[in-house]
Amino acid sequence: MIVENILEVQQMSKTYRKSNFTLGQISFSLPYGAILGFVGENGAGKTTTIGCILNTVVKDSGTVKLFGREMLDSDTEIREKIGVVYDGDNFPDFFTAKQLSRVMKGLYKQWDDALFQKYLEDFHLPVKQKFKYYSKGMTMKLAIAAALSHHPQLLILDEATSGLDPVMRDEMLDVFLEFVQEEDHSILLSSHITGDLEKVADYITLIHDGRLIMTVSKNDLTYHYGVMRCRESQFLALDPGDILAYRKRDFQTDVLVSDKKEAERKYKGAVVDPVSIDEMMLLFVKGERV
Repeated sequence: MIVENILEVQQMSKTYRKSNFTLGQISFSLPYGAILGFVGENGAGKTTTIGCILNTVVKDSGTVKLFGREMLDSDTEIREKIGVVYDGDNFPDFFTAKQLSRVMKGLYKQWDDALFQKYLEDFHLPVKQKFKYYSKGMTMKLAIAAALSHHPQLLILDEATSGLDPVMRDEMLDVFLEFVQEEDHSILLSSHITGDLEKVADYITLIHDGRLIMTVSKNDLTYHYGVMRCRESQFLALDPGDILAYRKRDFQTDVLVSDKKEAERKYKGAVVDPVSIDEMMLLFVKGERV
């Protein structure tokens, strides 16, 4: 059986009763050889979704398949194939890179110390300095280096480019693009820096308030989706079926459409601009749907 997706999430749910937050019926998939940008406002449920995928959070219902099968707690074979970077402290702050390498060698059969040393050198990270003296950007680079150094097939990155300056972020994006040149490699990249996703992502999955809003290919978003700028009379004349989301401003209503050329043909004189990931998020999160 040929498995097309490295990751498949089907109807996944999780409720936190104390905070009254529910992650509801989330479904999306990540093909081999692709980068999926995972976006949503703070508190939308991105980190909970990642926790459920990795089995560090116990989901209430639904299925998660990695490499074509569900991962059990004891499933070290699948965990070997996954590199993970969290937004925060990934390692004890009293460690040095040298100590970390020894620990990782005991955890991962495929740990490649030569590759780790190469990343430390490329990322200009001191080997003997304790991590508590690293800057936020240095700790993120260290976590990415460690995640890549046991030869994973799937990278799961939760805000992994936060804390990096623009030059270093650009270098990291090049590392990610090089990683997925291998056809059996993929990346799930959660980020609030949507400009990064516009550079590297093949697909965008948007969640809001614990609900899946949409998954769209970046090419579709770039070449087909658009934002129609309407006066009130124009907005009232629109076919509701053409409106994905809208947001009223002082003298204008912005309307997200899935086919900008069709909108221009159907509504003569309409101004339809390309849409960025940021604006798509704003329209769904701050705007309304019909």
